[in-house]
Amino acid sequence: QVQLVESGGGLVQPGGSLRLSCAASGSIFRINGMGWYRQAPGNQRELVASISSGGSTNYARSVKGRFTISRDNAKNTVYLQMNSLKPEETAVYYCNAGIVRRTLSYSSTYWGQGTQVTVSS
Repeated sequence: QVQLVESGGGLVQPGGSLRLSCAASGSIFRINGMGWYRQAPGNQRELVASISSGGSTNYARSVKGRFTISRDNAKNTVYLQMNSLKPEETAVYYCNAGIVRRTLSYSSTYWGQGTQVTVSS
């Protein structure tokens, strides 16, 4: 089994910062790309940022320059540093990862349970 567990969400004032973490655990052989998505009530889930196994990053246009995605391969963990947060970025943030399990030869996509980020004064 493989599990992704997010942490770091919470309530923050507009203009504030939060750092999200997502740790993968279980029967992992290799982790390929990892990413962060968010979903606000009534909206579709959208990509916020992604990072390849080699460290190449991709960001949604709305967060470029404010958010930074990074990963620690030794800890099987991906991070999202969010600065200058806006009220409209209130959402549940989910991490996902393409993971090859031990004894298997293919990658599957796994999702975390989500962490709530609320930006409000």
